[in-house]
Amino acid sequence: MKPKKLILLILAGVNFTHIMFTMILMPLGDEFMEEFGINALEFSHLVSVYAFAAFFSGFAGIFLIDRFDRKKSLLFLYSGFWIAALACSTVSSYYQLLALRFISGAFGGVIGALALAVVSDLFSFKERSSAIGILMAGFSAAAALGIPFGLILADWYNWRITFVFIGGLGAVITLFIIFLFPAIAPPETTYKLSFLKNPLREILKDRNQVRALGVAFILILGHFLIIPFIAPYMIRNVGFNMQEISYIYLIGGTLTVFSTPIIGRLSDRMGAVRSMVVFMILSFIPVVLLTNMGHSPVVYGLVVTSLFFVLGSGRMIAPQTIITAAAPTETRGGFMSLKSSLQQLSIASASLISGLVVVLEEDSGVFINYDWVGYLSIAICILAVLLARKVKVARGN
Repeated sequence: MKPKKLILLILAGVNFTHIMFTMILMPLGDEFMEEFGINALEFSHLVSVYAFAAFFSGFAGIFLIDRFDRKKSLLFLYSGFWIAALACSTVSSYYQLLALRFISGAFGGVIGALALAVVSDLFSFKERSSAIGILMAGFSAAAALGIPFGLILADWYNWRITFVFIGGLGAVITLFIIFLFPAIAPPETTYKLSFLKNPLREILKDRNQVRALGVAFILILGHFLIIPFIAPYMIRNVGFNMQEISYIYLIGGTLTVFSTPIIGRLSDRMGAVRSMVVFMILSFIPVVLLTNMGHSPVVYGLVVTSLFFVLGSGRMIAPQTIITAAAPTETRGGFMSLKSSLQQLSIASASLISGLVVVLEEDSGVFINYDWVGYLSIAICILAVLLARKVKVARGN
């Protein structure tokens, strides 16, 4: 196997466990609400606290990520993440789970930035969409295989076993990193931090990088507004049961395992900007259908959610290519860390906004105002497209 492909597969495996841990909380939302006696807003805090922690750690990573060997950084961050994820299986209260979600976010929040930095180091701009498509397949596999399997474990035993599985798999992947992942030297080996010359200052004085960071924040905000309440909404408003919820992730995730690499190759051929516009417009169709869905047949619900998975993930590939190309080589790791930090803040903000807008009616037991979230998501994504068209490719890409 070619070294570059091996690196991508290991990073996809890291992505698998990282995304599974992040996503599994949402389809299990009803169980957490019942066991810990919490409401919709408090549940949204479980989602957002991870992102807030990742924001702070990502900000710290701006100054550190380009100073260390990529492999050593990955080992440190990933080990801390899966150990905290494993510890989630032992909690006895809502606040303990909240605290461990914060700790796991502090480690896991920088992993995505580090993975993108490695991809940007190894792949040129013209072939980067294809590489990002493979990397994002880890996300798709987490949805297609990890989430349904985690829900099956939760159904057969309890939700704690799911976190044991994530932690155990993380330990195995760590061994692959130790023995198979090559050392990748940092781009800066003699750099000394000072007030006048530091990564944050270098990034912020470049309008192109600032614009790209704005696109990253706005894009994730628009995308993630929908996600926290998909499973609870499908249960209470559409009439799905827990087994049918697992079908959403199984079918949608399986489709995106194949669709994301294909869309990545199409983006390389079409050009990142044109691809972004096409897939963004197409993605608005399932957003409207999903957030306005009432009690519906299972087949119709699965078609809509599968379209959201495929087109929702597809619309992220070209913008990610554009954003990663905005940073020159010398600040790339710091830029990716700041990008990741801002995206985590965006996820936290989106979770809180959704938690404030979407309300559970006591009389009917269904969620209302989810359609408002859908329309807001579309408006924000359109703004992201307009800004992304102005981002330029930096030197070294």
